[in-house]
Amino acid sequence: MYIVSSYTLAVIFCFVTMLCWGSWGNTQKLAAKSWRYELFYWDYVIGMVIFSLLIAFTAGSIGTEGRSFIQDCAQADMASIGWVLLGAVIFNISNILLSASISIAGMSVAFPVGVGLALVVGVLNNLIFHPKEGDNIALLLTGVALVVVAIICNGAASGKVSNAQRDPSQNKKGIILAVLAGLIMSFFSALVYNGVDINNFKSPQAGMLTPYTGMVIFTLGVFLSNFIINTIVMKKPFVGSPVTYREYFAGNAKTHLVGMLGGCIWCLGTALNYICAGTAGAAVSYALGQGAPLVAAIWGVFIWKEFKGAQKGVYGLLAAMFVLFIAGLGLIIVSGN
Repeated sequence: MYIVSSYTLAVIFCFVTMLCWGSWGNTQKLAAKSWRYELFYWDYVIGMVIFSLLIAFTAGSIGTEGRSFIQDCAQADMASIGWVLLGAVIFNISNILLSASISIAGMSVAFPVGVGLALVVGVLNNLIFHPKEGDNIALLLTGVALVVVAIICNGAASGKVSNAQRDPSQNKKGIILAVLAGLIMSFFSALVYNGVDINNFKSPQAGMLTPYTGMVIFTLGVFLSNFIINTIVMKKPFVGSPVTYREYFAGNAKTHLVGMLGGCIWCLGTALNYICAGTAGAAVSYALGQGAPLVAAIWGVFIWKEFKGAQKGVYGLLAAMFVLFIAGLGLIIVSGN
């Protein structure tokens, strides 16, 4: 399988993760013109499964180092598979909440609040359960603290959006959903790493999984749990009337493909994040990937114009958010070098 051995390359791949995780929401925004997010989410999950299999049978099966995808599947024990599936269920709950928040409050609010919070708590989880020797904890925590302040700036900016632009009660609901999404999402990475051997990709521990196999099992776990979790949300939506599977199958091919593209984008970012965890460390790779709110905020502010009509001072808060996020990510990078 393909293994990343350079810290510099690992950081570059983590930035690609950040771009992917911060950009998949654009496909939901595109689909939302004629498609509820609950229906979009099915295509999104299907795209995840397809791309995980594609990367497992290509990058996960080439070379002489490590175990190939098929070999790894054959030797995996149930405990490792169980940890990854548990992480998948936790992620799926949080990501559906995040999708609901995007549909209500927009990308520039949902991502900085939800994913930013997941970054902060998730880094602490990975530091506790999967520490990497050589990490500068003081710098890492300082970077995380700057991200926390950036999240606060974003929340303040969201409060300055005019009532004509966004209903206050709905905006509050969107923020609450984002907070719940972030708290729940912060645990999935540490759970997955319990089943994936991130310390030795070249000679993985017997019974544990390589990142490529872990990615496939993870996406299958998301897909299977979706029959319960998303079905409940379809019947009891956070906003609007219930939607049915009949409506999903009535969708056109273009709309379905947009959702699958979103899943492929997310899966590419996640696969790169897992591949780099052994070289960059679980905490650093996770933290850099979760810099996605910076990317999503750029899309939301400048492309989707989600703060158009906001009160005076909102762009100063947004500028502070961008600066703090960049500074925080910079410290996180340096902390693991």
